[in-house]
Amino acid sequence: MAALLSVQGVTKRYGGLIAVNNVSFDVAASEILSVIGPNGAGKSTLFKLISSFTQVTSGKVLLEGDRISNLTPHVVARKGVVRTFQEATIFRAMTVRDNIIVSHHLRSQASLLGFFLGSAKARADEAAFGDSADDIIEFLGLQGIANEVASNLPQGHLRALGMAIGLATGPKVLLLDEPFAGMNHDETMHMVNLVRRLRDDRGVTVLLVEHDMAAVMKISDRIVVINFGQKIAEGTPSAIQSNDQVIEAYLGSEDDVIGM
Repeated sequence: MAALLSVQGVTKRYGGLIAVNNVSFDVAASEILSVIGPNGAGKSTLFKLISSFTQVTSGKVLLEGDRISNLTPHVVARKGVVRTFQEATIFRAMTVRDNIIVSHHLRSQASLLGFFLGSAKARADEAAFGDSADDIIEFLGLQGIANEVASNLPQGHLRALGMAIGLATGPKVLLLDEPFAGMNHDETMHMVNLVRRLRDDRGVTVLLVEHDMAAVMKISDRIVVINFGQKIAEGTPSAIQSNDQVIEAYLGSEDDVIGM
């Protein structure tokens, strides 16, 4: 199957420090691929390189065969590679629904001046974004908090809102940075189901970085493991669980850490 997203020999140097060293892997359309590794392994830097928040030193990232590395982040997002963050990037004084509406700005047909003047195109955008926000709210099961001010939301709902904001941009590939961090078991399993629905019902390809090994093993089609900036393994969850190099570098104990 042809790759939707292709990371080819990507390297990032900061002076004499090599944060990411010649990392390559492909992500197929409608795949859920997780990137794991010890703290400081280079996972967050790799995400920044893929989403073009940081420029690669060498190598390249391709989306549908077109190079997206070293473009500006908003151009990469418009092309369909959208990143969420560990800290939810929300307007805390706005409601859930209004946050989602605002997040449609990448899809605007009207200009900023048009929105200011209330042009016909701007009014059409506003109506379409409201309808889309309501659709996303229903899809993610957020009807009960749609009018809640974001600053009042607990951690699990903040994560769901972050996912809704990403979905509002119309992504082809959604990069989730530790989507299960700080959640209890029930919240994590709910979020796992939401991520699966993004792929199964909306066709969104998902690339995620996560430390929760039980969630990673449950949700992933494939896993890429990096250590000291280098890829040391790639494969299905079952293959990763039995990889001696991975166990030594990161997982430690097959049973206790993976959660089997």
